[in-house]
Amino acid sequence: MQRAEFIKSCGLACLGAVTLSPFLQSCAGTKIITAQIAGDNIMVPLIEFEEIKKEKKSIRKYIVVQNDSLQFPIAVYRLSEKEYTALYMKCSHQGNEVTPYGDKLHCSGHGSEFDKNGKVTNGPAEKSLRTFPVLIDNEYLKISLKAV
Repeated sequence: MQRAEFIKSCGLACLGAVTLSPFLQSCAGTKIITAQIAGDNIMVPLIEFEEIKKEKKSIRKYIVVQNDSLQFPIAVYRLSEKEYTALYMKCSHQGNEVTPYGDKLHCSGHGSEFDKNGKVTNGPAEKSLRTFPVLIDNEYLKISLKAV
């Protein structure tokens, strides 16, 4: 390989990396926590939504909650300061685990997509994701698991 070709190839590779980095960062930003179950509720500390980067505090759009008692994790989206939605991460099409990214959840099995409220935005899934009631109790979110 000639020196000029090498420099050109490296330059294009660097340009591609810079262009794609914002998309890759969204994947790295998913926070996964293990939460305790108390009675019929899974307890999620509200502080888990806080993120500190370079001494600046921000609030995450969502977190993923898991517990050994659950077959699939739960994605918890923060809709507003007082409103959250909890979605069972099991695709309603054929039962594969969905992956959250931004305001959507994607099933790699057949390409179904869901919004942060669990509604189908792209098939083949026809039914929404399962949701759980969420209650704010002091510094915790209580996600009701009564019907799991």
